[in-house]
Amino acid sequence: MSIEIQFLGAAQNVTGSRYLLKTAQTHLLVDCGLYQEHRLQERNWQPFDISPESLSAVLISHAHIDHCGLLPKLVKDGFSGPVFATEATAEIARISLADAGKLQEEDAAFKKKRHEHEGRKTRYPEIPLYTAEDAKAVFPLFNIVEYSREIPVSADVTATFHNAGHVFGSASIELRVTENNQHTVIAFSGDLGNWNRPILKNPDLIDQADYIVIESTYGDRTHEDINEASLKLANIINQTIQRGGNIVIPSFALERTQDLLYFLNRFMSESKIPRLKVFVDSPMAISITKIFTKYPELYDRETAGWVKNGSSPFEFEGLYFTNKVADSKAILSEKTPCIIIAGSGMCTGGRIKHHLVNNISRPESTILFVGFQATGTLGRLITDGAKEVRILGQYYPVRAHIKELRAFSAHADQPTLLRWLKGFKNKPKRVFVTHGEPETSETLIKAITETFNWEATAPEYQEKFNL
Repeated sequence: MSIEIQFLGAAQNVTGSRYLLKTAQTHLLVDCGLYQEHRLQERNWQPFDISPESLSAVLISHAHIDHCGLLPKLVKDGFSGPVFATEATAEIARISLADAGKLQEEDAAFKKKRHEHEGRKTRYPEIPLYTAEDAKAVFPLFNIVEYSREIPVSADVTATFHNAGHVFGSASIELRVTENNQHTVIAFSGDLGNWNRPILKNPDLIDQADYIVIESTYGDRTHEDINEASLKLANIINQTIQRGGNIVIPSFALERTQDLLYFLNRFMSESKIPRLKVFVDSPMAISITKIFTKYPELYDRETAGWVKNGSSPFEFEGLYFTNKVADSKAILSEKTPCIIIAGSGMCTGGRIKHHLVNNISRPESTILFVGFQATGTLGRLITDGAKEVRILGQYYPVRAHIKELRAFSAHADQPTLLRWLKGFKNKPKRVFVTHGEPETSETLIKAITETFNWEATAPEYQEKFNL
């Protein structure tokens, strides 16, 4: 049986997830993500390693841009086959891809204007990678997949999507390749979530695979208990209010924003924090939050019970959704302390930059990070302790309090990743560790080897393996 896998993204880095699988009859991609690390963004512009027209299908694990954000370019360059995804993923991806296209256009225009003013040129400054219209061309290609139901992808490949517990609609993907009545199973973890977290059900386990591709974003650490982290969140809010500052939270529109609203709602109802204004300043997060109300079957027991009793974790007094630009700008003139949740989660674009400009040099304010910050992103520079950062073309001293609460991450920690691997009943031939920085992936490889005595490796960018 001839099967080849090539790692075209998320190989010893955290974004740009893209895996090419070739069989005797089929070429397909698992994920088609955008690189978000500044040092790697040039890869987004490079020609695809395989002709898009020759691809049989694309399978998308979830709607985060680093897993689906290169789909518009793939379609623009000639792909016209099916894009398999869960219904929630497809619906959210329609929003996130259109938003990404719009941001691409806005960023290109802004850079062009700034570079003309500065009299300098860069390699890709003046044209967007793709537009919002390009993104819309992806929408008709979505093919909806139900969890736990095997579907045909091509003549020799079937797929089963399993709940990954990472974000709404997220999936681990089990591929079965059949040739001459022989089967090879490759399991892709996608991004895995944590057990016993608000809103979502726990990840499903897969019991058998010949090869496993597993993420390692937080493969070198153990998350703090979520209840302890929530108390820290309440303390950070209270301390910032006492100083008279704002709490600015760069947050991913999908899942992280909804988790925050869940906890803020609970804190206010339990009087752990005072009633104050909470702004969700992200049109995409607002649209995605509405989608959450459409799929109650994806909720865990606690959230389902909350909804059954006629309430919602995403609605409470003092919560404002700011869709319009004018409403977003009005936040900048708020006189009383408030909480501002805005995208993007790594501060790479969007409205968060304007709130950083307004708060990062204020000693009374807090910039609170609740998600992973990839190397080279503005968020990573800030969390690494930069004394001065460049935002929207100007430099600002960092005087605000900088806090991180990694327990709120939607990514599994090392014990959870190992827990997921324990679901496999038979020893796989090899485990491929991806979606992590080199040191982190190596730490997880060591843990896998010591725990299971399995062969594990972290593939390099564009590396190929015969399965």
